[in-house]
Amino acid sequence: MAPKIVVANRVHEDVTTLLAAYGSLERNWDAEPWSRAELIRRCQDATALMAFMTESVDEDFLAACPNLRMIACALKGYDNFDLAACRRHGVTVSIVPDLLIAPTAELTIGLIIALGRHILSSDRYVRGGAFQGWRPTFYGSGLDGSVVGIVGMGAVGQAIAARLAGFGCAILYHDTKPLAPDSEARLAARRVPLDDLLAASDTVVVVLPLTAGAIHLIGQAAIGRMKQGALLVNTGRGSIVDEQAVADALIAGHLGGYAADVYAMEDWARPDRPRAIPAGLLAETGRTVLTSHIGSAVDRVRREIAMQAARNIIEFLSGRRPAGTVTED
Repeated sequence: MAPKIVVANRVHEDVTTLLAAYGSLERNWDAEPWSRAELIRRCQDATALMAFMTESVDEDFLAACPNLRMIACALKGYDNFDLAACRRHGVTVSIVPDLLIAPTAELTIGLIIALGRHILSSDRYVRGGAFQGWRPTFYGSGLDGSVVGIVGMGAVGQAIAARLAGFGCAILYHDTKPLAPDSEARLAARRVPLDDLLAASDTVVVVLPLTAGAIHLIGQAAIGRMKQGALLVNTGRGSIVDEQAVADALIAGHLGGYAADVYAMEDWARPDRPRAIPAGLLAETGRTVLTSHIGSAVDRVRREIAMQAARNIIEFLSGRRPAGTVTED
């Protein structure tokens, strides 16, 4: 009997055409993800699952899907998947580590500029009919001559730093692992303690992966160390930033603005995750830019991410070790 392959979210047609040659395919045709109960029902007799940001796999999920042997994550971060439980159940987990880097870095630059230059507020001003020609309004902050602090200097952080090179800003970074001296020189980036980065930066960019120690790393105390009027941008994981503390700092006038493409409500690995973005944060329309997790939403990139996840499934079904196999927590 052909192995059953489940594709949990809508993907490009050629991705499913490729997979259909290697098993019995069950796919989600809709833009909305299946509920957890529905996904479990469809995976009960499945061998392989292509999973996305909207899925979460834990001990209970795996116990309910005894035939599952392969989870190909069409994403870079895998905090929604309990790797220890997967190992216990003999389930291989793979990711797509590289394809999301460039588009996420591009979006981060866009968020920094949109936030600092009041692009959304100015757009609403024009569309609302108030614009009668140039006025001395919407003065914001530019990148030229500013200090940008990057919290997390992995592949995405380095890609952001590389793209900032032409903007005339100084780059600080904080990470537990220092870059090699030649990489620091190439990126013109200087490693500093987190408190120093927060105090010196005009814009703080958060691109850390989600770990237990990183939850609310940027909370009330950290935000309090930031410059009056500084900007905060989060394209890492939502829970690294305390969203309520951000809302409070915006209302108090300490924080100049907040941009995010990721939110704590998406972090399924947290049993105590909030179920919504704080209302106070949503209400700050003049000082926030909030996008709907579109960091990798470049059509050709999303197609290739899903295609690589499909190739990982095919490799596994063919008895080979898939590229991007995750070997440790």
